[in-house]
Amino acid sequence: MTPPLADPAVRRLALVRLRVGLGDLLCTVPALRRLRAARPDVEVTLVTFGRMAPVVERLGVPVALLPFPGAEGIPDGPVDTAGWAPFTAAARDRGFDLALQAYGDRPAANRVTAALGARLPGGFAPTGWDPPAGTEALHLRYPLALHEAARHVALLEHLGLPPGGEARMDFPLTADDEAEHAATLAAAGLEPGRYAVLHPGASAPTRRWPVERYAAVGDALAAEGLDVVVTGVPAEREISARVVAAMRAPAVDLTGATSLGGLAALLRDSAVLVGNDTGSAHLAAAVGARSVTVFLPGDPVRWAHPGPRHRALTPTVACAPCPHLACPIEFRCAQTVQPDAVAGAALELAAS
Repeated sequence: MTPPLADPAVRRLALVRLRVGLGDLLCTVPALRRLRAARPDVEVTLVTFGRMAPVVERLGVPVALLPFPGAEGIPDGPVDTAGWAPFTAAARDRGFDLALQAYGDRPAANRVTAALGARLPGGFAPTGWDPPAGTEALHLRYPLALHEAARHVALLEHLGLPPGGEARMDFPLTADDEAEHAATLAAAGLEPGRYAVLHPGASAPTRRWPVERYAAVGDALAAEGLDVVVTGVPAEREISARVVAAMRAPAVDLTGATSLGGLAALLRDSAVLVGNDTGSAHLAAAVGARSVTVFLPGDPVRWAHPGPRHRALTPTVACAPCPHLACPIEFRCAQTVQPDAVAGAALELAAS
């Protein structure tokens, strides 16, 4: 059997991503760019929740979006049961040649993939799940030991994409982004390379390093002459405000004050980002910024970015990494990552 991505008859591809995290989608981009370079004739449709449309539009790779209504077993968004029939009908109307489960280690995503009606259903084969007879070659056992970006490249290579180099992140900036960024710096009195960014929020409580520890890091960075900026999405204003209030040194709070492109430019021109295992860390990697990421229950094998511009600080507890969104015990992983270690890593990067 000819691998599908080496088959010129395969022209319409559905990637069943289903994720709602900025970092999740950014980590898909290296595979999409490799696919575009090798098979510019392939029309790619990304299947994910409709609210991710603004992020999909900014990925810098031409893809269509098929809004996903949610499904049982997919925890990333609510389930619109009335939307399922129109969703699968729309998928079948698109006549996909190939549909790939690109979600991860969860069999529910394979059920969604099968429902699209593609001529060839494949993708990741989750742990303990076996592909239907006759589709084994279209599946790749979920590669737990790879970084998230490398996993998607590995899947496409398994299906016929020519081997290439490393899975490099990127995020293109527009003239409007640059204009917004210049105005932000001017209004806040900031100079490129002379400020550090703290990003204390995250969607899951277990991925939020405590506010007082961020404040301690902010004060340590300010003591070394860096201006301190706090960022986040609008829903994280309360967390950011608590960090600013707990600091002794002044800080600029830009939470909810930038667009996605404006935040990307802000990170690019920072001396360093200190943040949780969340979208800002991946955006920093995509624009070439320096970053220190505090991992608590998250898996650094999957999410920590390699290279000399990034540091991952991990807890020294046996229960990490773990899948919990809210810690069922005393959140001990957060207590083992010390502010002086984080500040020291940040200052080392800022000076590099």
